[in-house]
Amino acid sequence: MLTMVVGEVANFAAYAFAPAILVTPLGALSIIVSAVLAHYLLNERLNLFGLLGGMLCVAGSLTIVLHAPEETPITSVMQVWQLAMQPGFLLYVVAAVATILFFMLHVAPAHGTTSIFVYITICSLVGSLSVMSCKALGIALKLTIEGDNQFVHPQVYFCLLVVAVCVVTQMNYLNKALDLFNTAIVSPIYYVMFTTFTITASVILFQEEQSARQATTEVCGFVTIVIGTFLLHSTKDLDITLASLHAATKSTLEKGSSFSATSLSDLQMQRLPLTSNGALNPPTPMAHRMTNSDRF
Repeated sequence: MLTMVVGEVANFAAYAFAPAILVTPLGALSIIVSAVLAHYLLNERLNLFGLLGGMLCVAGSLTIVLHAPEETPITSVMQVWQLAMQPGFLLYVVAAVATILFFMLHVAPAHGTTSIFVYITICSLVGSLSVMSCKALGIALKLTIEGDNQFVHPQVYFCLLVVAVCVVTQMNYLNKALDLFNTAIVSPIYYVMFTTFTITASVILFQEEQSARQATTEVCGFVTIVIGTFLLHSTKDLDITLASLHAATKSTLEKGSSFSATSLSDLQMQRLPLTSNGALNPPTPMAHRMTNSDRF
């Protein structure tokens, strides 16, 4: 419990010093750390595909870190509030809240127990709003520590209220999804949707400028992390090592060779009839067709 609290505090501090488009995708590294700690502390086996998935997550994370855009300097919470009052972000908030309420009131009661995307969509949209509020709170706390008190602004307490409501709602629906569906499927889907909505909200809110090359590279890094996360989760219960994989491949090749030889032998036996004593008869030559030249 203590380590979880420390981790959340560190995550909160990261949003104060780095753009959300960089911090949010790197959350996949917690999956790798959990898998490694479980391997050494809980004696859980980390199979070959798990190692490969972890390497893909690290590679994708490094790609995003090396090509992330520089954050626009923020000197006051009021500056964040002014950005949040821009039409683009207000439209995103209205669309997100309307979608959340529609899913809560109409979609979840009818399809929440049958479709994995219902509860995860609610969690992801709520999470994107909570991250933006956490970003504002982190900036306020950082500026206050530096000597510029930001808690005199009522907007700080509004952001605090938004974070509290969003976190409670997010945890409630995430637990419902985990109770109904397999964790190995819920975690990758939730990570993808939560990260996508959060990056979208961050780009709209802070209007971070970046080139097409940067954006393309970040998307490639994000897709790499998604593939690694899915591979790590979906194969965690399989006991696969390099030796077992080599043995399985060798066995498959041997069976294929044996099957080919048997099939060829059966084919030859079918074409060559047997005599009464069990020996193979040679193929009967085709009768020579008489032509006009043979008659004379």
